[in-house]
Amino acid sequence: MGKPAQKRLVRKLDLERFLSQIEPHPSPRASLEQYTISEVIAASMLYLAAYVNDDVVGKNVLDLGCGTGRLALGAAFLGARSVVGIDIDKVAIRSAWTTSKKFGFRGVQWIVGDISAVTGTFNTVLQNPPFGVQKRAADRKFLEKALEVGAKVYSLHNHPSTDKQLVKQLRADKGCLLQVAPSPFLERFVEKHGGSVEAVYALLMTIPRMFDFHMKAKHDFVVDLYILKRHS
Repeated sequence: MGKPAQKRLVRKLDLERFLSQIEPHPSPRASLEQYTISEVIAASMLYLAAYVNDDVVGKNVLDLGCGTGRLALGAAFLGARSVVGIDIDKVAIRSAWTTSKKFGFRGVQWIVGDISAVTGTFNTVLQNPPFGVQKRAADRKFLEKALEVGAKVYSLHNHPSTDKQLVKQLRADKGCLLQVAPSPFLERFVEKHGGSVEAVYALLMTIPRMFDFHMKAKHDFVVDLYILKRHS
């Protein structure tokens, strides 16, 4: 990689500032559910992976459906040994490549293509897959591939129910992680594909009005971060 692995602890605020410099998708498509992950969510996810579970620094990291590269570049910033980002959208990949060049991450590889093209093994997979709002079960393909190639997987999914009390708790402390029970369906799906759920954390996702069908200036909803382990 263009820069050596981080030997010091990066402050979460500095990570958020770095992530805020990564541009969102310039022309997102609703059909692909191209919602750029917020710097707060991305930082919480990366911080947990890097400094609680030791799954980023010095590791080989894959970002499936990377978009403009916030998770992939965040991993590079924290000191991953190598990073690969793949997305079917060439516009998103071009933006990610431009940002990685700007910050000097020469060893980060960007691939335009379907995630089915990914082979090999990675220490860690990071992903913010489509939730299946536009195309039912769209996230399952990502989970299958992540468990096929990754030893550890950090994957965001829609919270299975509307929980006003949970939203209130998360709003009170933006960026906080609250441990919750896994969806029984997702837990069975993960086990069927050779993995197990280590933990699930609820976070508050906020997206601005992006498409004509959005009725509010911004929308808050709960997402669940699944930490998965593949059985060898």
